[in-house]
Amino acid sequence: MASVLVVEDDQFVRSALIRQLTEASHTVRSVGTALEALREVAQIGFDVVILDLGLPDLDGAEALKMLRGITDVPVIVATARDDEGEIVRLLNDGADDYLVKPFSVAHLSARMTAVLRRVRGGGAGEPGGVAAPPAVLRVGGLAVDPLRRQAQLDGVTLDLTRREFDLLAYLAGRPGVVVPRRELLAEVWRQAYGDDQTIDVHLSWLRRKLGETAARPRYLHTLRGVGVKLEPPAEPT
Repeated sequence: MASVLVVEDDQFVRSALIRQLTEASHTVRSVGTALEALREVAQIGFDVVILDLGLPDLDGAEALKMLRGITDVPVIVATARDDEGEIVRLLNDGADDYLVKPFSVAHLSARMTAVLRRVRGGGAGEPGGVAAPPAVLRVGGLAVDPLRRQAQLDGVTLDLTRREFDLLAYLAGRPGVVVPRRELLAEVWRQAYGDDQTIDVHLSWLRRKLGETAARPRYLHTLRGVGVKLEPPAEPT
């Protein structure tokens, strides 16, 4: 069960989401504007926010940026827009996932479960999972502390989003190993399937924070059609 904030101005859609999420044993609050959503999130702790983009007072993409300024709560964007560039921007601005309307509540619930499982630490290290990671993972000048959720590059703390940190920590735990994209989707995003573009967006953002590019990688190396690996920079010759 999760506490959910539904941000949706269409009363019919809103009522349907409230009813069906409540029937699925979630605790649901709802608002119809971006400003109401910001006020609710600032005052009440939620497990997840379902954010419509077509809000009457403020575009949902701007609302997402403002939400990210005050909270790290998982946000699943619900949008009628299926433009690839728009989806990339939403992921870059901090969305944890997105659904293109129309969608079923069963589909939404599955996405919520995947997001919440990761946030609540339902992966490795949980009872029945693999052993907890070491205190600090070191790859070259990178130091990643999974327990404190901190990462440093050459002694400088990196400002990472939750998903960026999860991706970096997973790769840092397997230095020099090519990790298939399907494995990243399963272990970092907790999805059995998904769009490779989701991984590419987060890799691109992570590369910028590591001071590298896809054309001139230092730590993150993509093998086209295979996967991604993290390894220390080559020693200068």
